[in-house]
Amino acid sequence: MYRGINAINLDDKGRIALPARYRDYFSASADEQVVVTIDTEENCLLMYHLPDWEEIEAKIEALPSFNPAARRVQRLLIGHAAEINIDSNGRVLLPQLLREYAKLEKQVMLVGQGKKLEIWSAALWEERRSAWLAMDAVSKDSLPIELQTLSL
Repeated sequence: MYRGINAINLDDKGRIALPARYRDYFSASADEQVVVTIDTEENCLLMYHLPDWEEIEAKIEALPSFNPAARRVQRLLIGHAAEINIDSNGRVLLPQLLREYAKLEKQVMLVGQGKKLEIWSAALWEERRSAWLAMDAVSKDSLPIELQTLSL
């Protein structure tokens, strides 16, 4: 599980170094590859360990291609997906097109989200986080039923 938040740097070549605690997860498997794609709702990137992505990709491919919403998801998520090797120093080279989509510059935030990591521009992350924190309390009726009974 990926959890927590890490401030990291994007180098001049477009690489990010994965924190050591995540490198151990990739080293434990024979497959030191990730898939990076765009988030369809925010200007950030999503990074999955290759086996986790393959499960998601199979579900996306199974969606009906004549459904416009399903086709949108297929085009955006699978169309932008890049399979990337983790180098011997634990770095991931983010493709230029994906870096541009997420407006990534030198300062980057890596945000754990369970089975995936989100990669954010630090400035955009701060802006979005402030907006989320400033939102009024969510009404119970607008929450999914699973969250209505969750106690934190």
